[in-house]
Amino acid sequence: MSTDPRTGAVPLAAGYRRDHEVHPPLDYPGYASTALRHPKRPLQLLPHMLTEVTGPVLGEDRIGETDNDLTAQHEAEPQGQRIIVHGQVRDGDGTPVPHTLIEIWQANAGGRYRHTGDNWPCPLDPNFSGVGRTLTDENGRYRFVTIRPGAYPWGNHDNAWRPAHIHFSLFGRAFTQRLVTQMYFPGDPLFFQDPMWNSIPDEKARQRLVARFDYANTAPEWALAFEWDIVLRGRESTVFESEADDD
Repeated sequence: MSTDPRTGAVPLAAGYRRDHEVHPPLDYPGYASTALRHPKRPLQLLPHMLTEVTGPVLGEDRIGETDNDLTAQHEAEPQGQRIIVHGQVRDGDGTPVPHTLIEIWQANAGGRYRHTGDNWPCPLDPNFSGVGRTLTDENGRYRFVTIRPGAYPWGNHDNAWRPAHIHFSLFGRAFTQRLVTQMYFPGDPLFFQDPMWNSIPDEKARQRLVARFDYANTAPEWALAFEWDIVLRGRESTVFESEADDD
């Protein structure tokens, strides 16, 4: 089977659609790691089994009281600017999507992840694990308290620094695939040289990954607030790292 001349990737199986005018190509030369991640063989459609038909079990009863507050998971508070990140999950018609499991992970204020593969010489914060989770409420809304992550070097190209960002993972009963994306902060000076950002051909789609500074929900003398809504599909959909199962 021949490759797509625009993306260099193999064609997607029938039933899967990817808007190449909006979403980044699976193999983007400016982001070197994509060469190792994109599929090399044609995708195969698998029949739905009982698990997909009945929907995932989200394990609501396993979510702890501090899972959505990354500043309260240890004996002391972490270093950095405390922030509130909140928003709404909606479908393509603008309808809120309740009971969606949202998980986040991020670097600490100095730009370092608590991960064995992260050897950037910035201290780890003993009071910050960088992971959290919550469920959207009946109105599709979510809320996290965390610290603003720092930029970090990542060696993708000369003098490469990733803009500050928070990774998001979504599981829901309205869709059967895990959706992964990331939220950026407004006005970041590193957008111009970030291959992940620049791989998205649609400027409007890029901007949908940027949170809005939310002064109205900023807590006086305590935390800044940012609002970021996530749209699962449609013309205003959030850019995800994997295909949305919208068939």
